[in-house]
Amino acid sequence: MKKDGWIMEAFSAAFFVMILFSSAWSQQPLIQTIGNGEVNWAEQVVRATGSGAPNPDAPNIAAARLGAERAAKADAMRNILETVQGVRIDSQTLVVNAMTQSDTIQTQVQGIVRGARVVKTRYLSDGAVEVAIEIPMTGPLTQAVLPPTSFGTQSVPKEGNAVYTGVVFDSQGLSVRPAMAPKVLDEDGREVYGSAFVSQEWAAKYGIVGYVKDLDAAKKNDRVAANPLVVKAVKISGSGGSDLVISNADAQGLKDLSKNLSFLEQCRVLVVVD
Repeated sequence: MKKDGWIMEAFSAAFFVMILFSSAWSQQPLIQTIGNGEVNWAEQVVRATGSGAPNPDAPNIAAARLGAERAAKADAMRNILETVQGVRIDSQTLVVNAMTQSDTIQTQVQGIVRGARVVKTRYLSDGAVEVAIEIPMTGPLTQAVLPPTSFGTQSVPKEGNAVYTGVVFDSQGLSVRPAMAPKVLDEDGREVYGSAFVSQEWAAKYGIVGYVKDLDAAKKNDRVAANPLVVKAVKISGSGGSDLVISNADAQGLKDLSKNLSFLEQCRVLVVVD
């Protein structure tokens, strides 16, 4: 009986690991390199690494390593600020543009960067240190760079029973550039989805859209729940190439579901990219 119990425990552990790894692989990385850092749009985080060399004049090895670690973190902070500044807010605006236009936004973004979380510290054989840090794009960063007045200006009815639990916009083949607040337009340029359709609370929590690289995985993603509507984008729009255009027929179909569009307010939207 003890042997059988051990076998069952081993099987359970192996099964758990298999599920864990299959879940990790289902979320394919979607990485954009900016400066000396990167944006993972699938995970909605900004990451950067910094390095620091030991001070040869330090009184002992411990002091030299501590100095190298501080230098590495300072370098990582500079790198992640550069990366954050290059993040696209929408099809026309980068974070650096918003910071230039507003001292308040600049102060807030710099404060968010100073609060970056250390995710890895690597000590090298020559005494040098590498530090990796990250910050989420959701939460404070979204609230800092997107004005409250941009949210919820379009009334979204919530009556009726939900037919769809989310929407997946398929933009494969269009070379869309991810952004924090893209828009979805019809062929006449009318906005079908964007910050005007969502609440600031949900946008700060989940981001206005999520990005994935696989359509089948998108349909099973918890963000859009059990029965998402799938809409094919016909082209991209905007100077930054971040806004999607869908057919007028699909746009009208989305509007016809107006009694069941509470999922828009809750940002239950995914964009499938190349």
